[in-house]
Amino acid sequence: MSSFAPVYLSLFSTGELAKRAERLTARMASCDICPRRCGVPRLSGVLGFCNSGSLPIVSSYCAHNGEEPVLSGTRGAGAVFFGNCNLHCVFCQNYQISHDPAHQKTHEVGADRLAEIMLTLQAQGCHNINLVSPSHFTPCILQALALAVPQGLSIPLVYNTNAYDSLATLQELDGVIDIYLPDLKYASDENAEKYSQVHHYTQTARVAIKEMFRQVGELQTNEDGIAKRGVIVRHLILPHDLAGTDASLQWLAREVSPNITVSLMSQYHPTYQASRYNELSQPISVVEYYAAESSLAEAGIENGWIQDLAAPDSYLPDFTRPGHPFETT
Repeated sequence: MSSFAPVYLSLFSTGELAKRAERLTARMASCDICPRRCGVPRLSGVLGFCNSGSLPIVSSYCAHNGEEPVLSGTRGAGAVFFGNCNLHCVFCQNYQISHDPAHQKTHEVGADRLAEIMLTLQAQGCHNINLVSPSHFTPCILQALALAVPQGLSIPLVYNTNAYDSLATLQELDGVIDIYLPDLKYASDENAEKYSQVHHYTQTARVAIKEMFRQVGELQTNEDGIAKRGVIVRHLILPHDLAGTDASLQWLAREVSPNITVSLMSQYHPTYQASRYNELSQPISVVEYYAAESSLAEAGIENGWIQDLAAPDSYLPDFTRPGHPFETT
C-alpha cells in the first residue's frame, strides 16, 4: 500500500488551510479571484462575469471514467462539475451548466454540502476529487476542504481548469492542489477574444501553467499507475488550427519542460454557438488531426495521450440526464 498523502493534509494540520480559505473569501468582497478582476462584492450577492455569488454551484458530481487513464483508473475520477465559468467559449461542450446562470442558481450549495460531496466520492472509491471549472469558486473549495479533512478526506485534489487563473490565487493553492489539469486553449489572443470572450488569454494561461508546474512538477504516479502529483496539460485541437497547436506545444516543451505530460484532444464538436462561425461549424479533419500529432512529435513531447478520431462521439455530456452526465445506463 502506498504511503502517499495529499499535500493539503499538512496545511490543515498547521491551521494554514483555514487561513488561506479566509484570505480568499475576503477577496470576494471586491472580487479579484480570477484575472477578470471584476471588483464586484460577491459576498453581498453582486454578480460579475462568472454570474456566481459567494456559494459554490455544484451542477453534477459522479465517478467519471472518461478522463485521462491516470485520473480515471479503474474506479473513476471523482468529478465535481461547478456551474458557470469565467470564459464564454462559443463551442463549450459543458454549455448546459457553464452558460445557463439562471438555472444554475438552483444548484447553489453550502461549503458543508460540498465537503459532503467530496467525502461521498471518496467513499465510492474514486481515485481523486476532480474539481471541474473551479477557478471562480476557489475560496469555496478551500472552505469545504477545511471541513472535509477532519471527516477523513484523504485523496488527491485535481484542479481541472481552463487556465484563465490568477497568479495570486494559484499561489494560495500551493500546497493544496496535488494535480493540475489545465487547458491551453489558444496561442492567439485574437482568437481567444473572438471565440471565448477573454482578453490576454495566452499570456495569462502560460503564466498560470508555469506556476502550476513550479508547484507540483512533472507527473508522478503510484504503483498502480494512478496520478498522485504533477501537471497534465490538455490541448483541444480546433478546426483550421484556431487553437495554434504547434505554437502551444513548442512553448510547453521549450518554456515549461520537454518532459511535460500532454493530453492532445480531438474531441472537438460544433456544439452550443459554434454553428454561428463557419470556421467552427465542423469537426476537425483527418489532415488536421495528423498535423497536430506531427506537431507533438516535432516538439519532442513524449509523455501523455492522443485521443483517436472517434472521440467527438464519446465525450459529449448531457447534464439534463438524471444521474451521470456521460453515461446512459
